Amino acid sequence: MAKFVYSSSPHVKTPLTTRRIMIEVAIALLPACIVGIVYFGLVALLTLAIATLAAVLSEVVYRLCQKVPFKTILKEFDFTSVVTGLLVGMNMPANIAWYVPLLASIFAIVIVKMVFGGTGRNIVNPAIAGRVFAIISFAGLMTTYPSANVGSLSGGFISSGATPLGALYNPDLTNTLTNLDLFLGVGVPGVIGETCKAALLLGGIYLCARGIINFRWPIVYIAVTGLFTVALNGFDFNYFLPSILSGGLFLGAIFMATDYVTSPTTKLGNYIYFVLLGLLTAGMRQIKGTEMVSYCILFMNLFVPLIDKYIVKRPFGYQKPVKVKEDK
Repeated sequence: MAKFVYSSSPHVKTPLTTRRIMIEVAIALLPACIVGIVYFGLVALLTLAIATLAAVLSEVVYRLCQKVPFKTILKEFDFTSVVTGLLVGMNMPANIAWYVPLLASIFAIVIVKMVFGGTGRNIVNPAIAGRVFAIISFAGLMTTYPSANVGSLSGGFISSGATPLGALYNPDLTNTLTNLDLFLGVGVPGVIGETCKAALLLGGIYLCARGIINFRWPIVYIAVTGLFTVALNGFDFNYFLPSILSGGLFLGAIFMATDYVTSPTTKLGNYIYFVLLGLLTAGMRQIKGTEMVSYCILFMNLFVPLIDKYIVKRPFGYQKPVKVKEDK
């Protein structure tokens, strides 16, 4: 007698497991991490290490408290906590106090991920939530950035807020950085992982080439943000490049907004999601005059279930029913 296996979707089998995907994402993050360490010095490496280690240990300890055997934890370890920890660390200023990335990673893993059931069950992106938690809890430390000077923090000026982005919206602030400076990250004040857009772009290309993310979605998010910023400033296209190269737009668009769990499951749903995300980001930046990418992604994550509810993918072979006119 034939045996049937009943299981929930998806039913398409593929070697692309969660562990494999997370390892690929971690590899894609390495260029930005390396550049961050080169620009900010070993203090950046320490921040990244604390955030990553805290994330991994938080997951392990939580599961041990659930009385899951350690061998089972190792066997089922899927590297999602590694990626979350790296992203939390990359969203920190290099000179941040050691306990901030520690607490942010613990919050991201325990409160945002594990309490909701673990991998794939979180309703918002854990790394984004960890960053927002840190900003709210340690506002002074999280909004003071060293400039990205190669090899050392010495000589780097300290500024409050994302200086290039703040200067874009505040005429009282001056910005001497060129678009090339913003792209390469040299001399740019910011968090460890967001300064060098070239390194982030390299990681994004790698993910697209490996089939991990769809190239459309980061492009839509970045392009809509830039174009709407232009529209909000009298259609002055001088705003386009500075608006997309300043702040954490590349980091958020490539590595956090494209998270499988917290983004829509259909093509149309993704177009709606990323267009709205771009409009919201540009609009909130214009209103607040500072970086709003994390808040906007966190806010839009909450609408993903609603988008998936009303934008339903048609089943294979679906044919629209033909209405039959009734004779009167």
